[in-house]
Amino acid sequence: MTSPFGVLRRLTAPRSAPVPAGERCEMCAESIGEPHQHVVNVEGRQLMCVCRACYLLFTDREAELRYRAVPDRYLAFPDVVIDQAEWDALEIPVGLAFFFRNSALGHTVAFYPGPAGATESELPLPRWREILTNHPELDVAAEDVEALLIRMPHRGRPGACLLLPIDACYEFVGRMRLLWHGFDGGQEAHRYIEEFFATMSARARTGGSR
Repeated sequence: MTSPFGVLRRLTAPRSAPVPAGERCEMCAESIGEPHQHVVNVEGRQLMCVCRACYLLFTDREAELRYRAVPDRYLAFPDVVIDQAEWDALEIPVGLAFFFRNSALGHTVAFYPGPAGATESELPLPRWREILTNHPELDVAAEDVEALLIRMPHRGRPGACLLLPIDACYEFVGRMRLLWHGFDGGQEAHRYIEEFFATMSARARTGGSR
């Protein structure tokens, strides 16, 4: 088994050339396969593909580290109902977004999908706090590495609230960018949304209050 000290030695060793992401660890250049794990560069808000040994170096949530490991936690909140007035107060123009607290910025930001990819929106902080006060079971996401994905009801389709690893959310909006056509995204994008929520909901266990 690779020790943390061995990992640190590899991190500080000279490198001859960069290696392709997804094939080798972006920290130590060890080979990695699919699926693999990720860490977040907190300051740059970047995901990095890493091996298991490097991942374990950054799992301490209490430590003040530049990098943080993305956990493998999926929660569903079937009893949470966010009403339209609460959603409108967040000033998000579509009925689908994910939210996470960025520790470098010191506040929660929202991302919602569209033809340009993930559009970032700085939330009216008091109104977001009202949502968490009204629905305290949602106030469980680890900053930087977990996000709340919320979909509002639409045309008879029920809404949903999920807590997901941040890399799953970025994968979602990246895929949406490729599929999106026209004003409302088109049938292929909407089909992918349904498939994504079904897959994530199947993986999730029911969340509870903190």
